[in-house]
Amino acid sequence: MTDARKPIINRSIGRRSLLLGAGSLGAAGLIAPKLGMPYIGNAAAAEPIKIGMIWAKTGNIVDQAEYLAQGGMLALEQRNNTLLGRPAEIVWLDEPNPQGAQQNAERLVGEHKVAGIVGGALSSFALAISSVANKAKVPYVAANAAAGEITGKSCNRYTFRLQPPVDVHTRVLAPYCKDVGKKWYLLTAAYAFGQDIKRSFEEYAKANGITIVGADEVPVGTPDYSSFILKIRAAKPDVVIGGISASDLTTFLKQWNELGMRGKIPFAEISVGNTDIWGVGPEAADGLYTITWYYKNPNNPPEEQAMAAAYEKKYNRPAADKAWMGWLGMKSLLDSIEAANSTDSAAVVSALEKWHVKRGDLDSGYRSFDHQLVSRLLIASIKPKITDKWDYFDIKAELPKSQADIDAAFGSQADSACKMAG
Repeated sequence: MTDARKPIINRSIGRRSLLLGAGSLGAAGLIAPKLGMPYIGNAAAAEPIKIGMIWAKTGNIVDQAEYLAQGGMLALEQRNNTLLGRPAEIVWLDEPNPQGAQQNAERLVGEHKVAGIVGGALSSFALAISSVANKAKVPYVAANAAAGEITGKSCNRYTFRLQPPVDVHTRVLAPYCKDVGKKWYLLTAAYAFGQDIKRSFEEYAKANGITIVGADEVPVGTPDYSSFILKIRAAKPDVVIGGISASDLTTFLKQWNELGMRGKIPFAEISVGNTDIWGVGPEAADGLYTITWYYKNPNNPPEEQAMAAAYEKKYNRPAADKAWMGWLGMKSLLDSIEAANSTDSAAVVSALEKWHVKRGDLDSGYRSFDHQLVSRLLIASIKPKITDKWDYFDIKAELPKSQADIDAAFGSQADSACKMAG
């Protein structure tokens, strides 16, 4: 396991090699004149602006993290590795577990003096980083985690979240599951994300006349799901609701197929990434999902299409949804530093609250009262025949559609558990 105390500047991850730093391009001559910019002393101006990034280098989410990190680095590269006329670089540290994520967030703040942080692949990691950001008063964008408390009861002024929370995903996917049948079995991970899914689908089931015929919580990193699959088969549900992520979902779906269950009982899960399904392979891939973004969606705005093209050219493979999330989370932070014309935390937080992008007819941005990004989700099913090793999904819908539906799905300030301190 990576030593959480040591920054890694150049390191291979899995089978592929990633560059950590994005600012070592000899850009000392790119410092902008002081006119029109906040005053920066000569010594400070010579120093690069550092952005912290915390994504896993080890463990069961490393495949996701690779795309998240690459997307974040691409966002800075597209700015020629400069911010406010100064050279800029990314410092990428590991998140081996929640404690390691917290320690490395503290290192980014105390040792590297970062202007902001992007990261937190799992909700437990994001919550640990968020507590450091709040204490240190450093802007933090949680680009992947979906547990409701990040922008709910554990919200704070310095934390912003890109991924819609579990309840929003549930409100989008659950009606499709209800149309399939009213007997559900829940298989969820035993940590914040999975527990949120269990609670959210149980609440929907109770309100809509659905029977939960079984429910299991499974540890992260479970290697053998056969006993759970046999229980599901015996319970004969109409739908299995999943709440396991990354390589755990890949392992489950492979074993689901090996035990002859693929196509026998429909499987559905929220907030699934391309990497989760690519790892399953075309023979075993199955299910109905919510996803945040898809590289082949014709409704992607021009800037996102350009990002996808740049990513594919650089890495010789399509941009996964996680690459987009890493890119957009980083872009929102970099945009806001530029808009603030400063690295001052209060100014950047204020700019993040005003930041938005146009996605179709929707102004997608962070809400000021809980710092949750408002955006649509995609409902996607696995293609009946997969002929492209990257293109697994048929997009069925982009929801919520109307502004009223969006407001209902995300909830109002009065509905929010977030009580943000000033």
